Amino acid sequence: MAADSDGRLVGELPVQSAAAAAARIDPGAVLGVSGFGSVGYPKLVPEALADRSTPDLDLTVISGGSVGPEIDEALVAAGALARRHPFTARAPCREAVNDGTVAFHDSHVAAVADEVRFGGLPSPDWAVVEAVAVGPDWLVPTTSVGSTPALVAAADRLVVEVNAAQPRGLEALHDLLVRAAPPDRTPLSLDAVDDRLGSSRIGFDPDALAAVVRTDRADTTYDFREPTAADRALASELAGFLDAELDRNPAFDDALNLQFGVGSVGNAVVSALESVELGDRDVAYFGEVLQDGVLDAIDDGLLGAASATSLALSDEGQARLFADLDRYAEAIVLRPADVSNDPGLVDSFGVVAVNGAVEVDLTGQVNSTHIGTDLVGGIGGSGDFFRNALLSVAALPSTADGGALSRVVPRVAHVDHTEHDVDVVVTDQGVADLRGRSPRERMAAMLDVAHPDFRDALATYHERALGRGGHTPGGFDLAADWPPNR
Repeated sequence: MAADSDGRLVGELPVQSAAAAAARIDPGAVLGVSGFGSVGYPKLVPEALADRSTPDLDLTVISGGSVGPEIDEALVAAGALARRHPFTARAPCREAVNDGTVAFHDSHVAAVADEVRFGGLPSPDWAVVEAVAVGPDWLVPTTSVGSTPALVAAADRLVVEVNAAQPRGLEALHDLLVRAAPPDRTPLSLDAVDDRLGSSRIGFDPDALAAVVRTDRADTTYDFREPTAADRALASELAGFLDAELDRNPAFDDALNLQFGVGSVGNAVVSALESVELGDRDVAYFGEVLQDGVLDAIDDGLLGAASATSLALSDEGQARLFADLDRYAEAIVLRPADVSNDPGLVDSFGVVAVNGAVEVDLTGQVNSTHIGTDLVGGIGGSGDFFRNALLSVAALPSTADGGALSRVVPRVAHVDHTEHDVDVVVTDQGVADLRGRSPRERMAAMLDVAHPDFRDALATYHERALGRGGHTPGGFDLAADWPPNR
């Protein structure tokens, strides 16, 4: 097919229906799909795969991050998904992972591109990606980038869904590249958060393009809940801490570069900037996902620039962005996840990273992914930032389940981030600055950020742990009666 009138289909292209494209994918295939932050993922071809009556389709799906229901719900319901990498946030897929129906491997998202390219993950037979435009040897992603450039480069065959529901002008946001392979890889360098390193398009081998599918289906966007009283209290505690830190830390005299995790707590945390004395510093966002709160901060003049790999917005936020895309494109850059989360860039910008958690223990260890033995998501990019940021903050409400459970615990059930990677813990009850503190001192500081309803029980564990002695007092046996009866 030749070029269409709005420049979405350029040149002679193999346009097919979603069903025809899906029919070409063999059982047992490895699919690399676009998508991150539940946006920018292919929709019609995965849905067509789920509708196939082929038994034992046994697909392996690799994405950059979280995707929509057409993949992590429909394929699971059809029994077509055998293995999933590296992140899932939707209940049907999560339940299948926890009962063993779907095999799951968790990865730091910054590492996915290299794992796909160099054998850490299965090599994709097919890449199925969403775009706002495609030509014979190039495509332009939509609302996320994630690991799409690496997946396209590694796949044997390529299917591109060109989505008319996404504005063609999204190309102006993209800064895309595939990094050189080691040992020829050089460090990435940016002078400013909104500088550019690459191109607005992903190139590919024209012989790999198997099908182009027209779509016009919107993303399944985020539905952020209203901030709770605990969220607002947490944001207030964080604002107070940031005020003091900016006053004392010379690394932030001229600039403040921030990263916030995804979710309603993350949006509440962004609101903390409104009450921080920023002075004449250059303030920017250098992170993984861009949420509604970041748009608010740009509109309010609090942020001068924002770099991410995904526009993880609500319906209202996405509509606001699309309605004023040219203006937002002056401040927002979308990059591959191995660039947005690159350890060297996180370090060079001196990022202050604020990420959520399921629970934190008295020694400062963080569990981001499990409740007991059950997966609730994946590590995502939290490790990329916790480990490499100049200042790493775990921010979480002090309780869960309507106050019935403490999120400050004697020992976390699953360790995603050790005490070596977490500088500060903030809850709605206060701030525990753990920098330079011994394990015994950290334990005492953590008691102060626990909810008052649980402090006595935590203090009892603390006393028993100190009685046992050792550099890091305690043990799972001493915590065997946790959680306490209330």
